[in-house]
Amino acid sequence: MDLSQVYREHYRSLVRFLYRRTGDQGRAEDLAQEAFVRAIEHQPTQPRAWLFQVAANLARDEGRRLAVRRRHLSLVRDEVIKQRPPRPDVQLERKEKQELVQAALAELSPRDRDGLLLWEEGFSYDEIAEMLGLSRGSVGTTLARARTRLAETYRHLTGAAGSDARSRSDVAP
Repeated sequence: MDLSQVYREHYRSLVRFLYRRTGDQGRAEDLAQEAFVRAIEHQPTQPRAWLFQVAANLARDEGRRLAVRRRHLSLVRDEVIKQRPPRPDVQLERKEKQELVQAALAELSPRDRDGLLLWEEGFSYDEIAEMLGLSRGSVGTTLARARTRLAETYRHLTGAAGSDARSRSDVAP
């Protein structure tokens, strides 16, 4: 096999093929050269088909490595973001919302409050029924009614909190 002849005949089309696969001219040229280096080592009997197959495999393997690297970097970035404390304004807003939810929960009957909290913790209807002394069939109704009451109470509290804040801001210091 005359590798220099194979190179002259197929290098450009191999690079075009790889460019279409990778979208990066530099990477396409690097991968084509790697395919030719492997051709020197293996001395294939059908060099054109062999080069394109090796080049396709190289591009695919590189794509997988890049995808894994991107996924890893994304996970690392997400973990860093999770560990970073939120901005003070976000912390304050969360704290205020938590206090409003706690106040709304406190307005519910103990059975409604416990039912919602148990459901949020992943308990089944059967388990909630047993813990609250209800029939299984009434758990769904109890939870639906409790959600409605919680939402209404929360809306009332947020409306009241907003009007309190407005009335305080209207008062001159």
